[in-house]
Amino acid sequence: MNATPTAIPDVVLLEPKVFGDERGFFLESYSERTFQQLGLPTRFVQDNHSKSIRGVLRGLHYQLGSPQGKLVRALQGEIFDVAVDLRRSSPTFGKWVGEILSDKNRHMLWVPPGFAHGFMVLSDSAEVAYKASEFYAPEHERSIVWNDPAIGIEWPLDRIDPSGPILSGKDAAGLHLNDAEVYD
Repeated sequence: MNATPTAIPDVVLLEPKVFGDERGFFLESYSERTFQQLGLPTRFVQDNHSKSIRGVLRGLHYQLGSPQGKLVRALQGEIFDVAVDLRRSSPTFGKWVGEILSDKNRHMLWVPPGFAHGFMVLSDSAEVAYKASEFYAPEHERSIVWNDPAIGIEWPLDRIDPSGPILSGKDAAGLHLNDAEVYD
């Protein structure tokens, strides 16, 4: 597995080795031994799977009290996956990184605890799976609004309907970074 730090070094783009032939392909998406060798966490307690249509934007989500690290990949389709550093003591606080994850490139993104996470679907539909390092805890869940100008995420809006992303009520009501509870 190839691991490449992003512009925020704690967020890592992972490229698994893909073995393919006329029958299809095989890849190892997680190996405790490989993750240990790469210096990445090896403890995951929950697997999540979602399916969404083009233009759906999920996020930017995070949990205080029980912060989750997430290992994210697109099983089907294409997404723009984003991590925002919410660690106030970090030199990259308030900065973001985004990567295209798809069933074609088979890349994964490691989003460590202390970050908000979100993605926007760029294909007709997408199925996204991620491993979480902590259990979902609704009492600790928080949301930053997707278009906070203080963060300035450059979402590829030209790839979706001109009316803008499709949001849940919870995500539309996300807070701006300046008003949100964040990590120390």
